[in-house]
Amino acid sequence: MVLVSGGAGYIGSHTTVELIEAGYDVVVADNLSNSDMSGVEGVRKITGVEVPFVQVDCCDKEALREVFKKYDFDSVIHFAAFKAVGESVADPMKYYRNNLLSMMNVVDLMREYKRQNIVFSSSATVYGEAEELPVTEQTPRQAATSAYGNTKQMCEDILRDAVTAYEGLKGIALRYFNPIGAHPSALIGELPRGVPQNLVPFITQTAAGIRECLSVFGNDYPTPDGSCLRDYIDVVDLAKAHVVAIERMIEGKNKAKYEIFNIGTGNGVSVLELVESFQRVNDLKLNYKIAPRRAGDVVAIWADTSLANNELGWRAERELDDTLRSAWAWEKNIRGIK
Repeated sequence: MVLVSGGAGYIGSHTTVELIEAGYDVVVADNLSNSDMSGVEGVRKITGVEVPFVQVDCCDKEALREVFKKYDFDSVIHFAAFKAVGESVADPMKYYRNNLLSMMNVVDLMREYKRQNIVFSSSATVYGEAEELPVTEQTPRQAATSAYGNTKQMCEDILRDAVTAYEGLKGIALRYFNPIGAHPSALIGELPRGVPQNLVPFITQTAAGIRECLSVFGNDYPTPDGSCLRDYIDVVDLAKAHVVAIERMIEGKNKAKYEIFNIGTGNGVSVLELVESFQRVNDLKLNYKIAPRRAGDVVAIWADTSLANNELGWRAERELDDTLRSAWAWEKNIRGIK
């Protein structure tokens, strides 16, 4: 059995589906601060499994302890965290308090209840403004450009030190790049609270008429078209990486107690390229404008995924066009658009 903290959210719900389809029993824990039960209900519809759900805040250690007491899982995938870069720049203490405490509580309770394996949801933000591209797992971490990025660096360090010190604990940090898209069923996808902080939900909400205009933050970066470059990975591909990471530890194939893998496509795509691709594959015209640069954004980053390809036996499979079609199919489904 696997505990998925933050499992009602975007990546957590997709990972729960992939775990169940791979034969795992799963329990989902989430405080629903940035999600709702539609994610869990979508998982249940897709899989036909009445996956157990516990509403709990991972920052509340005693409440989380009850989950450890009740369910006999041997592995944890820890997603539960705040994740908006811009918000973290404006309110850093909110991010330090939530993201670090939830991580420490999970690790503490795993040690206490002798649960062995943890996959940590890390991020390419730990690389900051990398000096060389693409980034490998050996690329030095740069100073974080946001409190969000800093919490990911600090949580990686917490996990590394914990698995080094405590017998029986193994950990994998997956540094993933920019998850986009939705499940092919269109029953689960990215559903942000309030104004979207990520690009693709803002694109789809603009296409749906929920947002008046999409802002592209900066067209004067030192890139081919002046907009930021990112490595956009399909959320289903990303979810599958978590399954193989769990399997690696359960089967004892990990080569160290703590391992790190980049999870991306290995391709850099600009913001403007993504906007144009979305319009083309979905036969739509978006209202968008160029806006000033946004605090905390790095200029360009994409992954060298050879380690994950070779060691995990995982690679990104879905094409960008299919991913952008799935994002629009999800948006149309939740808005009742034909």
